[in-house]
Amino acid sequence: MLTEFFNGFVKVTGFPAYLAAFRTKVYYEDKRVQSRRIRGAALLISNHTSVFDYAVLLFVFFTRTLRVQMAEVLYQNKLLGLFLKMMGGIYVDREARDFGYLALSEEHLRKGRVVGVFPEGRLPKKGEQPPLPFKPGAAYLALAANVPVIPVFTNGSYFRFKQRARVIIGKPMYPGDYSDSQSDDKENIRRLTEAMRQRMTELERLLDEQIK
Repeated sequence: MLTEFFNGFVKVTGFPAYLAAFRTKVYYEDKRVQSRRIRGAALLISNHTSVFDYAVLLFVFFTRTLRVQMAEVLYQNKLLGLFLKMMGGIYVDREARDFGYLALSEEHLRKGRVVGVFPEGRLPKKGEQPPLPFKPGAAYLALAANVPVIPVFTNGSYFRFKQRARVIIGKPMYPGDYSDSQSDDKENIRRLTEAMRQRMTELERLLDEQIK
């Protein structure tokens, strides 16, 4: 309850600054099946362009509290780390062999909450072509908790006076459509992971078409 209250406070008080910095315009692959309102448990996945992607997702999905997986580097500043913890951030140490963050993420999903993941795992480096290969964690969670996956693509255009941040929300992906009872867990995770990355590429194309 405290996390939900703190999220609400941050969103209400931070909304004017959000409008000024991002001026986000939201598009939909099919608004009839997935709008900005998320009902029930869901796994939210997005491409990764900037540390500010998190802020954009918070306000795009204003009515839900997002428990987003966040890298250890963001917690190095104690005040920022405390803020992210209060917002419901899920700490991920990418150098450790501790997968407790997956267990915590799955617990949130089973309680009907929304968990956010950036499946690329890091920001693209100069010269790399996004989206980067997806890590298997997101697919594992979707299959383990059997929740819909909501793909989101952002163009990463933040803090630009003459340009707006543009986001497209895709149709939900259902894990059962990408799993085969005759295949083992590893193969099902691989199949869903590749499907997620392909959907992100498709959403980028759809967003480009809608902007033109």
